[in-house]
Amino acid sequence: MSNAQNLAYAVVQVAHNFGAIAAVGGSLAATRLRNPATRTRLGWLALGGWITQGLSGAAFGATSYYFYRQLPDIAGIAVVALSVKIACVAAGTVLLATYLWRGANWSEAAGQNAWRGSSTLAITALAAAAFLRWFS
Repeated sequence: MSNAQNLAYAVVQVAHNFGAIAAVGGSLAATRLRNPATRTRLGWLALGGWITQGLSGAAFGATSYYFYRQLPDIAGIAVVALSVKIACVAAGTVLLATYLWRGANWSEAAGQNAWRGSSTLAITALAAAAFLRWFS
């Protein structure tokens, strides 16, 4: 693997890691903090994390395609793990975008459920990443 490849993968990995931190940390913090303004700021942070996860995940595939002219060759558990990650990113993005758009009108219980849902999705995506890494 060339230095250019290593650099490309490392840059994508850094973005992916910071996206995970924002999605997990922002969501978990919002389950504990009840201030609406704070939750809105955490919502933007976590939504940014979800979007970063999606874009950087696609960038992994694009980087492989650029250097190898094919997508990564994965099978079995790795495909399941990737599918779980994609589903979590899609659901987390929609959930927090909806929360930021309409959440001001939601009950405290509904808002808390949204944050619990985002936290669960973020932790699940993070766990699936380990399976994707080691089974691919």
